[in-house]
Amino acid sequence: MSIAQAKRFTLDEYHRLGELGFFHEDDHIELINGEIIEMASKGTAHETCLRKLWKELPKILGDKATLQSQAPITLPPNSEPEPDFAIVQNRADDYLSAHPKPADVLLVMEVSDSSLAYDQDVKIPLYAKAGITDYWIFNLFDNYLEAYSEPYQDNQGRYGYSNKRIFLSNEVINFPCFPNLSLDLARVFPPKLNF
Repeated sequence: MSIAQAKRFTLDEYHRLGELGFFHEDDHIELINGEIIEMASKGTAHETCLRKLWKELPKILGDKATLQSQAPITLPPNSEPEPDFAIVQNRADDYLSAHPKPADVLLVMEVSDSSLAYDQDVKIPLYAKAGITDYWIFNLFDNYLEAYSEPYQDNQGRYGYSNKRIFLSNEVINFPCFPNLSLDLARVFPPKLNF
């Protein structure tokens, strides 16, 4: 007796679907572990935090690295997430030839309200498995930053980060990729509202 199984897509198949016009320009989707995932709609606190990060991050980083927002990162063999922000190494072609790969990524950042459990339960192992060294979650429910580092694989084959630090919304955090640069979290976390 055969059991029905969902079709998993490769990166090439996913890109081909895009080329064929299968997706609409307004679709908010990403490929995660071979599944095409529709991203959650964003609340006002999420959008406010994104706007504040857009004001702060370019000023801090300058031309030391490339900042991208809601743009693909290719994680072979079958994932292409579009994190809220990623700091990637500068490249002469500005990634015209291909999306950034794990070796290009210095830091991934997600702003999380309704997507918090997904960003913790699915994205942590995804990024850790890819070898992305640093992952930040701007946790809007608890109003603090979760900073993950030191990816590992346990003896059951599960991936995660061995180091998790919490930074409150009134603290300052240094960038792991540029320790002399820091972000004042009070400038990016929106005032606490009830969701």
